[in-house]
Amino acid sequence: MNVYATENIRNVVLLGHGGCGKTALIENMAFATGIIKRVRTAVEGGTVSDYDKEEMKRQFSIQSSVIPLEVDGIKVNLLDTPGLFDFAGEVYEALSVADGAVIIVNGKSGVEVGTRKSFDFCAKRGIPVIVYISNVEDEHVDVQAIVEELRESYGNKIVPFHMPMKEGAAFKGFMNAVKMLECRLQPNGTYAEEVVEEGANDELDDYRMQLMEGIAETSEELMEKYFEGEAFTEEEIKEAIVSSVANRDLMPVICGAIATDYSANVLLHDMVKYFSAPGKVNDQFVGKETKTGSEVKATYDVSKPASAYVFKTIADPFVGRFSLIKVTDGIVKADSALYNGNKDVEERIGKLYVLRGKEQLEVNALYAGDIGAIAKLSSTKTSDTLSQKSNPIVFEAAEMPEPYTFLRYITKTKGDEDKVSSALKKLMDEDLTLREVNDKANRQMLLYGLGDQHLDIVKSKLADRYKVEIEFIKPKVAFKETIRGKYEIRKKYKKQSGGHGQYGDVNMIWEPSGDLETPYVFEEKIFGGAVPKNYFPAVEKGIAECCLKGPLAGYPVVGIKGTLTDGSYHPVDSSEMAFKMASIAAFKEGILQAKPVLLEPIVNLKVNVLDVNTGDVMGDLNKRRGRILGMNPIPGGRQELECDIPLASLVGYSTDLRSMTGGSGEFSYVFSRYEQMPGDAQEAVLKEVEAEKEAEK
Repeated sequence: MNVYATENIRNVVLLGHGGCGKTALIENMAFATGIIKRVRTAVEGGTVSDYDKEEMKRQFSIQSSVIPLEVDGIKVNLLDTPGLFDFAGEVYEALSVADGAVIIVNGKSGVEVGTRKSFDFCAKRGIPVIVYISNVEDEHVDVQAIVEELRESYGNKIVPFHMPMKEGAAFKGFMNAVKMLECRLQPNGTYAEEVVEEGANDELDDYRMQLMEGIAETSEELMEKYFEGEAFTEEEIKEAIVSSVANRDLMPVICGAIATDYSANVLLHDMVKYFSAPGKVNDQFVGKETKTGSEVKATYDVSKPASAYVFKTIADPFVGRFSLIKVTDGIVKADSALYNGNKDVEERIGKLYVLRGKEQLEVNALYAGDIGAIAKLSSTKTSDTLSQKSNPIVFEAAEMPEPYTFLRYITKTKGDEDKVSSALKKLMDEDLTLREVNDKANRQMLLYGLGDQHLDIVKSKLADRYKVEIEFIKPKVAFKETIRGKYEIRKKYKKQSGGHGQYGDVNMIWEPSGDLETPYVFEEKIFGGAVPKNYFPAVEKGIAECCLKGPLAGYPVVGIKGTLTDGSYHPVDSSEMAFKMASIAAFKEGILQAKPVLLEPIVNLKVNVLDVNTGDVMGDLNKRRGRILGMNPIPGGRQELECDIPLASLVGYSTDLRSMTGGSGEFSYVFSRYEQMPGDAQEAVLKEVEAEKEAEK
């Protein structure tokens, strides 16, 4: 592939609700530019952007991919993204390197939850937007209604550039409000242009007026010209549109029939015309010079020392390991070296590539602003910065969504634990929203992700790619045990087996310590040497050991105080082991008599929902034993509900919340504290523990 200068590069992310047609549109753009010889569908499999085995099996995108296309001497790096919310991490990665976004609205479905999330993503990051309404050839699609709905939400920035042209129910082409042209489709996929006179079509005149008003507002000179009734020149219109799109003062709405070459070509040329080259819009990358600590920003200046941000890692056993980069300054060249400031290591760059789906195109250089890939970097991970060792810099890591859905996993084959852990590390290199947690307290391995579907695909990848199988089971919640009463008990450990025997005798008082952060407090109040001092540590050891696995349900014990008040010893048979065993016996029986209770982890939960869903979500939280602390209105007709809720009640909550809110609800939580479980909930847990013990017998 050719090497492109910065001003001839456009980095564009495609966003939208799941099923809106992103992959199909890219397929048609790839066909229109000659990259592929035949258009494939997601059902058929093998599309240029959905090449992963899981994507072909499930018929939807699960990872972002880069598809570079060449249009009129401009390189357009298209970033295809999944529309399903479980794979938002892939969207965040693509957004971190995008200089423009095309938000696709399925004309048949209208404005959906994913559409609004896409607008929110772009607003938060200051990314310019073009809106593309697809499937306008369908007789039931009402483009005007969709435009009006978008304008209600996002104001007069939404400006339609196209309107579909139909004769009866038949789709015939488009009218272009920018150039006032009728564009009639021809059988060969091209279109014939014909000028539309002002006044010939009221709807088109309205579109044109909205556009001219938006252009007039871009400068005082144009505003004056507009009020004087003087027409803008074609060059003035183009410059004003480019400037307004870059500043997010204008979001053009264009229409398309995804299955036509016309649609693909129009969108490609509009992206080239209206989106800016890297560095002209927003400062995506901010960081520090590691030597001086001074702030640096990506400027996309080819005269500066080379630097690049690693925004994605692919670790596929078939495609290979690639670090996808966006060059932030200078020129990255093949057969060179760059310094990783995050890892303090120099990385050797052999060959440079441009990835087009699974295809690898070798290049000898990447200019500032371009997107490419480096193979087989030894230490570099996603979010790392590569720069010159003489001028080392580290950019701040791009924001990623926090995973809150968790499940416990076990290996299907005993002894595969190390293989699974190794494979998961490779998957976590690719996916920063996947986490493996070793919950030692409950002797379980947990996987955290963005949703149940996310974790299900991880399970499938482990089997297909790495030939190891896991099963998901209900996770054990990190309950703890404590006591609410006081109990005194005396226990002896006595054993005679020929020769020296074993003898230890302790009198213990068990009571709450008042400190749930600490497992136990040990004190001794021995008078007259009933128990020699050298056996005190052995008594404490017994307590410490028992606190790891409590007598009520096998959970860690916290908040107890054990006081050694009396006992006896034998001058020959007593030993540290004997006193430890006596202490253990006193613990196991005494704690069960001191009103033992289970403590459960309570988290502070925040749920962001639309006003219309507030009642349903609050009712569901109450059923889950949540205590509502407050409601805060937030922009966009939404509410943030805050509540304290047991962590155990949030198993499966991601799926349930999406079901209740049509996918619009979001949640996050942080650990708050431990508190005593209600009696009925404790009884249910104890029954489960008993059932597990029976099953293990």
